[in-house]
This record gives sequence, C-alpha cells and structure tokens, in this order.
Amino acid sequence: MVLASATIKADSLTVGSDLTYPPYAYMEGGKPAGFDADFSRLLASKLSLKPVFVDTRFPDLILGMRAHRFDTVASALYVTPERTKLIDFIPYLKTGASLVVLAASQYAPAGPEALCGKRVASIKGASWTPKLQKVSRETCQPKGQGEIKVLEFPTSPEAMMALRSQAADAMIEDAAVVHGMLEQSRDGLKVTSTSLLYPIVIGLGVNKESKELQGALSNALQRARESGEYQALLARYGLEEPSAAEIQAALAGPAR
Repeated sequence: MVLASATIKADSLTVGSDLTYPPYAYMEGGKPAGFDADFSRLLASKLSLKPVFVDTRFPDLILGMRAHRFDTVASALYVTPERTKLIDFIPYLKTGASLVVLAASQYAPAGPEALCGKRVASIKGASWTPKLQKVSRETCQPKGQGEIKVLEFPTSPEAMMALRSQAADAMIEDAAVVHGMLEQSRDGLKVTSTSLLYPIVIGLGVNKESKELQGALSNALQRARESGEYQALLARYGLEEPSAAEIQAALAGPAR
C-alpha cells in the first residue's frame, strides 16, 4: 500500500487522462472506460487506493501532473526521449500510428513520404508531429513536393471531423484508435498505410520526484503480471506488452 505522503489524496490514486480517446480512454455510461481506465483501476486495487480520473486534454496532461493536479498520467502517453526529460515512465504497452483517408478518396498514402504537399489532421502534441515535420523538411521540400502541413486539434474526434469535412487530406492516429474508428465509421474511412508507422512504447507518466509512488506502481504492475490479470486485460483489448529491448529503444530514441 502507498504511504499517505505518496499521493495527492491519501486514499486515492488521481489519474490524468484524456477521456476522448477510445479504445484507450473515453466515457461510457457516464464513467471512464477503455484500456487505460481499466489498467488504472487494476493498479489502484493492488495498492488499496480509490482510482479518481481527471479528464484533461492531451496537450495539458504532463503540465497538469507536474503542477500536482494528479498523481499519474494514463492516456496512451508515448514514451519519448524528449518527454523523459520532464517525467518518468512505467512502460506497459506498445503501439504505432496509421494513416487514414476517406473511403471514397483516390489518395492512398502508404507512408510519411506520400504526405508531401498534403494537409494531415492530428491530435495536438502527438509524438509523430516532429517526425512528419522532419520528413517535410528533409524529403518533401528539397524535392519541390511541398510541405506536409500538420493540422493539430485538441482531440482525436475533432481531427477526424476535419478529415470528414475534407479540411484535411489524411489523418494520422494511433493504430488501436484507428481500429475503433473504422468499426464505428460504417465504411466511411480506410487505412492506407502499409505498415505500423513509428512503432512506440506507451507508459504511465509519473513525476520525477515521486519515486515512492513510481516504485509502488511498478510493484503493483508486477503483482498484476504474476496474477495473470494484466495479461488478461491486454488480451481483452488485443494489445501487447513491450519487450525490454523495445522499452530501452523508446527511452534512448533513434540511433544517430
């Protein structure tokens, strides 16, 4: 059990999450739902704490945690070297991105290089934005193909609406999120990327000074592994745990 001083509220685990992002985090029946909500509840139960969710838009999650509005971030937060300068991570998932267009579109980008000269909708603060900007700067513009114009929106549904209204030519989004979108779109959307783009590890965010809480959460995750509850939760959502090598690569960033 976590000591009283380790969390904002002695009896609670306060979790920052953007509850507009199925299948990871969203509202269903007036309650937080999705993998991150279920995962947070699982860890909280191992620590005899009550999970309390604070719905916060994605770009403000790290700022909110560092301002001690919540104890941890569970919101499909990608582990990147840049973010590790600000917070610590407890990795627990791996994923990647997909490109999506309207089902009726003749435009079918297979990868980032096919986005030259196009408008691409995305959730604000996503880890792939600087990567696309690098492709734009180093590949598209030298070839005279035009920049990749990333249109950022506060939520994933707003980015999708930009695609649907043809204010964007394509959308880039987490592959699991895209899977859920396609199930609800009634053939209105299609994935055109031919492989997982920018494979990356997802982690719980914890403040760097919160070593006691980080240790307690890591211990809770290990106990959930030993009981089989963690693996069962992954299987329910069709997700996977990252390997030690994948975690190390995410923390270190690409080789130079």
